Amino acid sequence: MALRTKFTDNLDLNCPLNEHPRPQFMRENWLSLNGQYEYAVTRNKNTFPKEYDGHITVPFAIESELSGVKRTLQPDERLWYRRLFTVPDSFKGKRVILHFDAVDWQCHVYINKRPGTIHKGGYSAFSLDITDLLKDGENELIVRVFDPSDKGLQQRGKQTLKSHGFWYTATSGIWQPVWLEAVETVHIDKIRLTPDFDKGKVRIQSFIKGAKGEVRISATVTEKLDGGEVIFSGDISEDDCIEIPDFIPWSPENPHLYGLSLELYAGDELKDSVKSYFGIRKFSVGRDGKGLPRLLLNNKPYFHNGLLDQGYWPESGLTPPSDEAMIYDIQTIKDLGFNMLRKHIKVEMSRWYYHCDRIGVLVWQDMPNGGGPLNAFYAGVLPTLQVKIDDHNYPIFKRTDPQNREEYRTELKEMIDELYNYTSICVWVPFNEGWGQFEAKETGEFVKQYDPSRIVDHASGWYDMGGPDLLSVHRYILPVTLPKIKDRPYALTEFGGYSQIIKGHVYDEKKSFGYKMYRSKETLTAAYRKLFEKQIIPLIEKGLSAAVYTQVSDVEFEVNGIMTYDRRLVKIDENTVKELNERMRL
Repeated sequence: MALRTKFTDNLDLNCPLNEHPRPQFMRENWLSLNGQYEYAVTRNKNTFPKEYDGHITVPFAIESELSGVKRTLQPDERLWYRRLFTVPDSFKGKRVILHFDAVDWQCHVYINKRPGTIHKGGYSAFSLDITDLLKDGENELIVRVFDPSDKGLQQRGKQTLKSHGFWYTATSGIWQPVWLEAVETVHIDKIRLTPDFDKGKVRIQSFIKGAKGEVRISATVTEKLDGGEVIFSGDISEDDCIEIPDFIPWSPENPHLYGLSLELYAGDELKDSVKSYFGIRKFSVGRDGKGLPRLLLNNKPYFHNGLLDQGYWPESGLTPPSDEAMIYDIQTIKDLGFNMLRKHIKVEMSRWYYHCDRIGVLVWQDMPNGGGPLNAFYAGVLPTLQVKIDDHNYPIFKRTDPQNREEYRTELKEMIDELYNYTSICVWVPFNEGWGQFEAKETGEFVKQYDPSRIVDHASGWYDMGGPDLLSVHRYILPVTLPKIKDRPYALTEFGGYSQIIKGHVYDEKKSFGYKMYRSKETLTAAYRKLFEKQIIPLIEKGLSAAVYTQVSDVEFEVNGIMTYDRRLVKIDENTVKELNERMRL
């Protein structure tokens, strides 16, 4: 029997994941297009299928069980989706926007068999105005997808056609929500929110689309995310700052969020209304009382104590099976005493970041890697020997294609833009362990310049190029030691990986693997305690500023999770984890 979490027990496959997809930018007039689509897999690249193979549940990738298909899409194949939809009466007279929150990798979109758009990038959202392609009554949506998975150079993270070790089942096609939204011709296209902790203000940049004359923006700020007392109400410019008197700082211990509403007027006519929120916090680097470089939260040294989070699910791959499932992971690690998650080689659904904002968990956000196949010599041997290399030498990490490098830069910027407003995101991680690494120092400096409000881990783990902001080390099996700390805080950005196979709760008992294997909860807990008491906790006062234990849950063959892959068991004694986390502080 296939491994499953409890979150699929009452899942509505006719419209799964039907909460509003973007809590940071909400309008009332929207419609989910998740649910049942026809699908076909063909080797014909361009011709619409004459027949379809069956039904697929969107937004679950074709490789996943919850898609209802569960088959591997090959690089020489094309995946087609088809569904009919009717535009609601409330959309009439407005512009109709079709949103795709993620489609892996390249897709063509057609409305009533007329071309809509072409998009590349498996982790970035995109939208298109389909108003002029619509007709009265039923409309037809067709999506064609090409995804070479690990046979291509595109940004793909840990996806592979044949999963093994810590390389996981590929994700092809639609894997995040599809939805419609109605807007006026004149509307707010997007907003950019930047809190200024030191001045007690929030900067609100509104980007207006379709305006031919003067427009007016009215803003309302409430004391809480869900409303409460109004603390500001008035007109603002398209790039303005609002002072928040006696503001409550956001932190994991007190994740206070303010509600924000924006209304757009042309003359006296209301054209658009958007709801959002923000928290006021500051992420920076500074010195502690001993002169050691530290990560700061709200101008005070703050220890980042977290877990690596791959975001995979046994029945649904990269797509969380439900909103409840996302909340469970975040709340569980918070209840265990951790204050941070490193979202590893994946960009999550928007609601995941929203839940981190409101529950109170710091987020380190990785950029998914790309390029050619990983070279074991550069991946495993040289880092162990602490050999320095030049990552401008593109063949070393299989980044010789200039178009592929440019696509990486484009998608990195898209990721930052899409996630910029989320309060909990504190660190950007452009590269991990030399996977597709190139020009890491320059890339880190670009990210720091583009978003100075956050910290940058320019090269997590192995090939440090001296970029901003961290000295970032990974350490498995070998003892954790203190490197020479100069100007950058020392972050242990992966370690641990202690493992246990629990019969009935693993993906494949015979092929399961881990860095250090233990037979029981008692022996695993004892080893976990020893690791933290002997190696990790003593380093905090000496300069260790962050620690990322591997990992939240087991993932496919990898059994080194705090929880089992089906999220039904916590594998390490919970009281022990809580007790040790109480000591993981500055």
